[in-house]
Amino acid sequence: MTRNEQKEERRRQILFKALELFVTKGFNETKITDISQALGISTGLLFHYYESKEQLYLALVQMGLEGTNTPQKNSYSTPIEYFEFFIRSLFEVTATQPWISQMFVLMNQARRPGIPEQIRNVALSVNQIEFSAKIIEEGQKSGCIRKGDPPVLSAAFWCSLQGVMEAHAANPGMPLPEVDWLLDIIRP
Repeated sequence: MTRNEQKEERRRQILFKALELFVTKGFNETKITDISQALGISTGLLFHYYESKEQLYLALVQMGLEGTNTPQKNSYSTPIEYFEFFIRSLFEVTATQPWISQMFVLMNQARRPGIPEQIRNVALSVNQIEFSAKIIEEGQKSGCIRKGDPPVLSAAFWCSLQGVMEAHAANPGMPLPEVDWLLDIIRP
């Protein structure tokens, strides 16, 4: 392994251990020393990679933001396919990378008061419910999505998915639900 590969591997280890601790203890209760001790490295070495706890948390939020933007980047033939593609892809990745469900918890926490304002603003920069409401409205016009208030249907869908992912983060052995169960929230 090259020196650059070693550095990237160490950066990845720091991120995933920090994610685990931020999710279980919260931002305010997690100290840099908690992360360095859990990794078995010095605090100085951790500061070599991330200058502060805030910078580390921001890196995780930015990583989560990339995942939040994923469904917007993919094309779809029908509005219901947009939601189906996202859930199927999410569940497939979560099955092999359980940290994905932890990221849902972290992103939800990052949007709450008490998080440094700059980080909170980054977490709030994408409103998946608002974005999806437009797709739901499009689907209602074509008949592939049930009638009802688009923002409310979008909220019901995304809040259900959030709950599933948070439950999975708390109990990684829990099976994920059938994709159709979540799609039935918005299907006619």
